[in-house]
Amino acid sequence: MAECAGGPKAVKYGVTKDYVLNTEIVLPTGEIIWTGANVLKNSTGYNLTQLLVGSEGTLGIITKIVFRLIPYPSHNLLLLVPFKDANNACLAVSAVFRAGITPSAMEFMERDAIDFVLKYVDVTLKIADDIKAHLIIEVDGNDPESLFKDCEKITEVMNQFGAEEVLFAESAQQKAELWKMRRATGEAVKSHSIYKEEDTVVPRAELPKLLSGVKEIGRKYGFNSVCYGHAGDGNLHVNIIKENMSDEDWNTKVPLGIREIFQLTVSLGGTISGEHGIGLVQKDYMNIAFNDVQINLQKGIKQLFDPNNILNPGKMFN
Repeated sequence: MAECAGGPKAVKYGVTKDYVLNTEIVLPTGEIIWTGANVLKNSTGYNLTQLLVGSEGTLGIITKIVFRLIPYPSHNLLLLVPFKDANNACLAVSAVFRAGITPSAMEFMERDAIDFVLKYVDVTLKIADDIKAHLIIEVDGNDPESLFKDCEKITEVMNQFGAEEVLFAESAQQKAELWKMRRATGEAVKSHSIYKEEDTVVPRAELPKLLSGVKEIGRKYGFNSVCYGHAGDGNLHVNIIKENMSDEDWNTKVPLGIREIFQLTVSLGGTISGEHGIGLVQKDYMNIAFNDVQINLQKGIKQLFDPNNILNPGKMFN
């Protein structure tokens, strides 16, 4: 809750904030309060509950949470869609939604990410040399027949953007292997090299521009990036890897490149963190997403809740 966690299913089901009704917190001054009410509708006063979600431990200590629950879907189908062009994979993402389908998950992995995973975990998947990216697409619900129809529509859309043969996961084991591959991506990249991970998010129709822009910025500053993430909600994880870069270039050029990546992200209508928060790592870039008025408002909220600056001092703001 402190980071407003997301994940692969956020494209259909939202993130943590969409399920929190009420929370008990201990304020930095010692008082214990409830921030909301245990009801589905609440328009009473300012929304303190949502203010606490994603506050990264800077406003209060969360001790109890009341969540709303929804029924768990009884069926799901999973597709693996290979592309020879990573930009075409990104273009296909928003087309699925324009076709009237909302997948429960839609994940993007470029070739470098896939190669790292295949070295890192034991999976049986074989990737042709000319494949540059994959989309992992899941649909779920309670009517298997309608889910199959959705998969047929999705396949038609993928073919319009030059997809290769679509793999249909026919067993629970195949589904588990595909999700294992996706979930291992971050650790696989980290095992390869020192890295910096940035958590960009844009309107999903802008994903192709973001991906191509990240690569162009990498060429400008001399670094390689491995990109993957939650394509269905426009959330691209950009892992900048050190490899053979000198320490000087890593410490001087890469921060300049990261700033340009965030500037590009905001210019495309996005922002600099989709689900990982700000913390110590990204606080120097907050002035890209917010102007002085917005930053001062947020600093004022911090001062009001925590006048002695004892909760996570230095996180988000100095």
